[in-house]
Amino acid sequence: MKRLIPVLLLACLCLPVHAQDSWAVRRNADKVARALYFLENRYVDTLDMDALVDKMLDGMMSQLDPHSTYIPRERVEALNEPLDGSFEGVGIEYALIADTITIQGVIAGGPAEAVGMQAGDKLLTIDGETVAGVGVTADGVRERLRGPKGTRVDVTVLRGGRELPFSLRRDKIPIESIDAAYEVEPGIVYIKLSRFAQNSASEFIDALRAHAKQRPRGIIIDLRGNGGGFMHVAATLADMFLEQGQAIVRTEGNYIEEVDRATGRGFYKEGALVILVDENSASASEILAGALQDWDRAVIVGRRTFGKGLVQQQYDLQDGSQMRLTVARYHTPCGRVVQSPYERGQRDAYFRQARLRYEHGESFSRDSIALPDSLQFRTLRLGRTVYGGGGILPDVFIPYDTTGYNRFLLRVIGSGTLTEYAYDYVDKHRDALQADDLDGFLKRYAALEQDAFDGLLDFCAAREIRPEAGELSVCEPVLRTRLKALLARAPLGMTGYWQIINREEYPDLDRAVEIIKNWKDDFSMVP
Repeated sequence: MKRLIPVLLLACLCLPVHAQDSWAVRRNADKVARALYFLENRYVDTLDMDALVDKMLDGMMSQLDPHSTYIPRERVEALNEPLDGSFEGVGIEYALIADTITIQGVIAGGPAEAVGMQAGDKLLTIDGETVAGVGVTADGVRERLRGPKGTRVDVTVLRGGRELPFSLRRDKIPIESIDAAYEVEPGIVYIKLSRFAQNSASEFIDALRAHAKQRPRGIIIDLRGNGGGFMHVAATLADMFLEQGQAIVRTEGNYIEEVDRATGRGFYKEGALVILVDENSASASEILAGALQDWDRAVIVGRRTFGKGLVQQQYDLQDGSQMRLTVARYHTPCGRVVQSPYERGQRDAYFRQARLRYEHGESFSRDSIALPDSLQFRTLRLGRTVYGGGGILPDVFIPYDTTGYNRFLLRVIGSGTLTEYAYDYVDKHRDALQADDLDGFLKRYAALEQDAFDGLLDFCAAREIRPEAGELSVCEPVLRTRLKALLARAPLGMTGYWQIINREEYPDLDRAVEIIKNWKDDFSMVP
C-alpha cells in the first residue's frame, strides 16, 4: 500500500482531459492523493485503504445523478454477467431455499442437462464439500461451480429421497435474455424479453423463427419488468420494425450528440405489433417503446414506464473496479424527454417515485396521472398525442390488478414458502408432472391439482402461516395459479410458467391479442 499514493496520482495525471480542465483535474488529484497519504501514514489506527477508497468513490458517485454508480472489483463480474451473454460453468439456475441450494432450471445444451440433472434437485455436496444446511450462500455455490471451460466438478444431489452423484465438465454457458416465447394463437407470437443483453437481438430472431414458420400475423413483445441493458441492442431491435432513415433515439451530452437511425433492413416493417410495459420497464425498454410509439409503429399497452432517460458509459479502473458514469440524456424521435425529474444526490427520493405513483393512484387510473399541455408531443406519422416528462405513457392503459391479494397471500409468497413447497412437490411427483407442452401438462395436473393445493395449505400451517377468517376464499384463485405456474416450470421451463400466468392472472395479454385481431394501420382501433 505504500506505493498507492504516487500510483494513484500518476494515474489521475495521465487521464485524457481538455486543456481548459487539465489544471483543475491535476489540482484535485493532488488533493486526494495527499489526503490518502496522511490517512495511511499518520492516522492513529491501521486502515484498510482499499476499502476506504471504495467508499470514497461510492460517496462521490452518490452525489451525482441516481444512475451513476461505482462498482467494486469483487462485484464487477456478477453485475456484468447478465448482459455479457455467457459464462463458464455447469449450466444450472438455482436459489437458496430453506438453507438448501435448489435447482430451479437446467440450461438447454449445458453440462448439467447432459448428465441428467433436473429442476427440483437439491445440491448436497460440491467436490466432496457439504453445501446443504451449513450456511453456504448462493454466491458461495456460484464460486464453487464456476470455473474454466473443460475443468471437472463433482456434485451430489438429493432427488426423491435418493442421493445421486454427477460428474460435470464445465463449458461455456449462454445467458438467455428471453424468458418465454410461444404462439398465443395461430400466427400471433409472444416474446418476453427480460433484459437487453449482447445476444438479445439474435435470440429474438431465433425465437420468431421457432414459433412463426411464416410471416407472423402479429407480434407481442413483453417488456414488463425489463429494467434495460445495452442501448445499442434496443436500437437494433427497433431497427427490425422501422423504415430506412427513421430516427430511433437521440442522445445529447457534453461530449456526445448523435442520432441512431433505422437502416431499412428490418424484416417486419409493417403489420400488427404490440409492446407490453409497466412501471418497472426502464432505460433500453423505454428507448424501444418510445421509438415505436413515436413512429406509430406499435401500440403500447400497460402502465407508465419508470422514466430512465440517462445513458451510462462504463469505465474500467486500474484495480478491476468500474464506474458507470452518466454521459448523456436521450430523447425519443419526436423529442420527448423520458427521464423522470431528480435532484443530484437525492437517490433514495428518486427511487421512491414508483411507490409514490402507486400511492397516488397512477397504477389504477390513467386519470390520476398529471399530464400538462407543456408535455404534449405529436407522433411523427399520424400526429397522435403522446406525453413526455418521465417515462412512456401507454396508448392503452391497463390498471394494476390487486384482486385476490391479501396478507395471507403475501406471506405465503414473500416468505418463500410457495416456492419451497413447489420444488418439494416436483421432487415427489416428477413423473406425474412430465409433459411436452402446456395442454399435456394441464391434463396431467387436473388430476393432481386439489391434492397439490391441500398439500400447500398443510405445508404453510406447519410453518405457522395460516389464513385469517375469509382470507383464503379471497386469494385462493391467485394462489392456485401461482402454484400451477411454478409446477409447470419443471417440465416446460419459464415459457410454461408465463403461459399460465399470462392466461389466468394478467389481462394485458388478452388486450394485446384483441388489438392484433382488430389491427388497423391508422390506429383507429386504439381508444
